[in-house]
Amino acid sequence: MKRILITGGAGFIGSALIRYLIAETDAIVFNLDKLTYAGNIESLREVADSDRYAFLQADICDGATVDGAIRDFQPDAVMHLAAESHVDRSIDGPAEFIRTNIQGTYQMLASAHGYWKTLTPDARDAFRFLHISTDEVYGSLGSDGLFTEETPYDPRSPYSASKAGSDHLVMAWFHTYGLPVLITNCSNNYGPYHFPEKLVPLVILNALDGRPLPIYGRGDNIRDWLYVEDHARALWQVVEQGAPGRTYNVGGGNERTNLQVVETICDILDDIAGDRRAGGRAAYRDQIEFVADRPGHDKRYAIDATRLRNELGWRPQENFETGLRKTVQWYLDNEWWWGPIRQSKYDGQRLGQT
Repeated sequence: MKRILITGGAGFIGSALIRYLIAETDAIVFNLDKLTYAGNIESLREVADSDRYAFLQADICDGATVDGAIRDFQPDAVMHLAAESHVDRSIDGPAEFIRTNIQGTYQMLASAHGYWKTLTPDARDAFRFLHISTDEVYGSLGSDGLFTEETPYDPRSPYSASKAGSDHLVMAWFHTYGLPVLITNCSNNYGPYHFPEKLVPLVILNALDGRPLPIYGRGDNIRDWLYVEDHARALWQVVEQGAPGRTYNVGGGNERTNLQVVETICDILDDIAGDRRAGGRAAYRDQIEFVADRPGHDKRYAIDATRLRNELGWRPQENFETGLRKTVQWYLDNEWWWGPIRQSKYDGQRLGQT
């Protein structure tokens, strides 16, 4: 029964990971989360009563609290997901991204390293620190090629630059101090419990509200889409089987333009929620409108997950069509979760226009 400390466990990917660990493993999970605007403890409602789950509201930049949490819980692994993650918000306010993503990662490394040094030799060998990062650190691809673990870093936004900095810190703690670290760089995630500032949930909810569905530029920017529950399984496999000092790219192999994503959501909604179309529209696609592009908008991301597949045996269980249909249906069925967010935290306004 491994003891796993997870930072950012009330966020989108973190909560999916915790739900997976409680449901599918015998791990004991300690969730450390600040509960910023995107953290939602309701995302963990189904595991809240488990005797293998505990929660502490805390800031990863608070060294004394992090030290105490690690010392008291005595984890076998730290899975570090806490981060500011929305590119548009990083354009509006980069300072918080530098603080959380760089300073916060430093603090987690420093605290984990201090704890790790107190362990027995066998426990030190078994300990893992997994840092969850993004494919955006690699910059922008042209029409060909894939990001591999050897792709040079070339971040283009305050968000991706802050994540690139945190990745380098993690590897520095491996090479300098010997801390057994791992890094994963993932493609765009989607799925249930996704804060509605991101493309997929924003389009679903704006469509249901009869609002315009804004698409940046011509909608031809391409992303590789990964169902969040497939990502959670990958993260656990990396902790269980990954080699210290190794980076693993996690991608769904589902390249789509932004326009294709929006049109697919509209078509699914026509199929399962056509009776909810507003204003007498014949199709949800009628709500699509093109808007000025985002500053520094990377053209294409695509992940080569060969290392993860070949070395650890991971395979995604969902393709884009099956995962997206599950996601749309979840939002239709769970207004209890997203309704309060739209009312009090974020109601769909555009961000990141400098």
